[in-house]
Amino acid sequence: MNAYAGTIDRYWRVFAPAARLAALRIIIGGFALGYVLIRAGNLGSYAGLPDAQFDPVGVTLVLSDPLPETAVELLPWLTALAGLGFVLGWRYAITGPAFALLLLWVTTYRNSWGQIFHTENLLVLHVLVLALSPAADALSFDARGRSVPGDDGRYGWPIRLMCLLTVMTYFVTGQTKLRNAGLDWVTSDSLRNYVAYDNLRKAELGDTHSLLGAELVSHGWFFPPLAVFTLAVELGAPLAMLSRRVAGVWIAAAWSFHLGVLAVMAIVFPYPLLGAAFAPFFEVERLPRPGLLPSRLRQRWRERPARGAG
Repeated sequence: MNAYAGTIDRYWRVFAPAARLAALRIIIGGFALGYVLIRAGNLGSYAGLPDAQFDPVGVTLVLSDPLPETAVELLPWLTALAGLGFVLGWRYAITGPAFALLLLWVTTYRNSWGQIFHTENLLVLHVLVLALSPAADALSFDARGRSVPGDDGRYGWPIRLMCLLTVMTYFVTGQTKLRNAGLDWVTSDSLRNYVAYDNLRKAELGDTHSLLGAELVSHGWFFPPLAVFTLAVELGAPLAMLSRRVAGVWIAAAWSFHLGVLAVMAIVFPYPLLGAAFAPFFEVERLPRPGLLPSRLRQRWRERPARGAG
């Protein structure tokens, strides 16, 4: 029994470099910060809507009434400010959890007004994991002047957990399809009808729709293989936890799946499409790191001792 426990512990607390977890903080945190800045207007636009439209979900269930308008408008910018500290690794013990909780709040609050969005769920989960991990022990303002920590399990478990969260979001989606439609998802016109409905609805509302998808619905043979591929990607996602090679194959398939969704339904999942969702599977610390400062200033910063050092 102890041998099994040891094997499980070694798997989850795999030794990893501090720089890898830090690079994930920068990549995922940077994506989240960009998301908040781009969507700040939308996230703050729910101020002043009729109270009757407010239907709290998730963490916003603590509210009986909508927040004051000023708070709704300011919270996205406060989130972005915390996000900057998150990405830079500045006073991370404060800015890390603050950004994660604020990001969870503003995205959930938006979902409390009648339409629940799913595109940012995985992003928020990844940020929460990073916020509770030592992700600023390297490549951060907090780590300046310190020696680089050695590989350790405390840097490996958050990465493993982010990988697991990634594959489980796909697996749960596949399970939902089977629970709602069973094998009819493959053998019937379920997918074809869904693509047709989504594009027709968007076209009638004057929204962006896929001309390719509208054309393909007249070719019924195309959709059963597409449905099989979709289920294979979603239900086969946990296999990516077995090895890096299997993960690479699955990631290529999952990315292709999202590209197909964009092509036939004009639905964008930016987090996986831009690759950030799959970053925990890779040795991202090996990626080139172009500096934001001129080389002379970067050299001075590296040589500057930490406060209280020496």
